[in-house]
Amino acid sequence: MFQGFSQNAIDFLWGISLNNERGWFMAHKQDFTDYVDVPMRELGKAVFSALAEEYPKQDWRLHVCRIYRDARRLFGRGPYKDHLWFSIKASQVLLEGPMFWFEIGAADYSYGMGFYSATPAQMEAFRRSIDANPERFRRIAEGVKRRGYKLDGEEYKRPKKLRGDALIDGWYNRKRIGLEKSFDLGGDAFSQNLPEILVSAYAELMPMYEYFMEIYRACPETGRPAPRGTGNAAE
Repeated sequence: MFQGFSQNAIDFLWGISLNNERGWFMAHKQDFTDYVDVPMRELGKAVFSALAEEYPKQDWRLHVCRIYRDARRLFGRGPYKDHLWFSIKASQVLLEGPMFWFEIGAADYSYGMGFYSATPAQMEAFRRSIDANPERFRRIAEGVKRRGYKLDGEEYKRPKKLRGDALIDGWYNRKRIGLEKSFDLGGDAFSQNLPEILVSAYAELMPMYEYFMEIYRACPETGRPAPRGTGNAAE
């Protein structure tokens, strides 16, 4: 059962961010397991179970990331991640499709929803959907803005044909979409009530998630194979 993260989690995450090499990690591996990995998996399972009960028709999967970076993609960074996360989504392909997520690092934690690996065709379908019914999208976008979520995601350098609507145009010119809230590490992250907080947040974001799922289903995944072991459990 999730009891909250702790100062020990902060200490480990600062440590790995400043000492990102195998020797340091192996000397502190038990700290990682006890204070970061186990609580993260407990949190993910608690949130996943509550969402599955509240939305029984959804076919979601939980993925909890590993601390090890892909050795083929280090790009000069150390071999370990210094931010850990979980995602809840429908697609079996890692990082593909709309998703809810939670992330923790040494200084902060954040959560939200995103469509981060959207293809150009999917984003074109998104813009066509807005054009077809801008008022429907406006109502959903106003809802997430009112609740304080930050919109992010890379924008096109050459803007698409904008609509002259400040709210909608902020979404219209994105290559990919993300919504998040971020907080200094501490506070609710140390609370056993964090699963309920995340479930409530994802419920607020559900209309936008379902909107993007319509786009995703109409313009589906690229056909990449699913990673081994995908399913309704942490990996």
